[in-house]
Amino acid sequence: MKFSSTLLVAGALAFSATSTAWAQTADQSTTAATPAPQAKKTRDPNEIVCQKIEDISSRIATKRVCMTRSQWAEQQRQDRLDLDKAQIQRPCNASGGC
Repeated sequence: MKFSSTLLVAGALAFSATSTAWAQTADQSTTAATPAPQAKKTRDPNEIVCQKIEDISSRIATKRVCMTRSQWAEQQRQDRLDLDKAQIQRPCNASGGC
């Protein structure tokens, strides 16, 4: 009985030491693998970007539209505003009321 309890304690200590060493190694490898934060590359707002826009009347037809990054950003902002406005200002149904 004494031998088995000694063996159990020794196994627990060995497991604990192994897991602690593994955790320290994992922390060091994560730190070493992560590069130092660099300045993000800012994209030129005047760069022309082309995107394919799908025609909703066809599954195949697409149209290529080219605008600057700032124009795309403004278009996306305007689309979002239009969508928000449409969701907020829903017309009242004649049968259901408001």
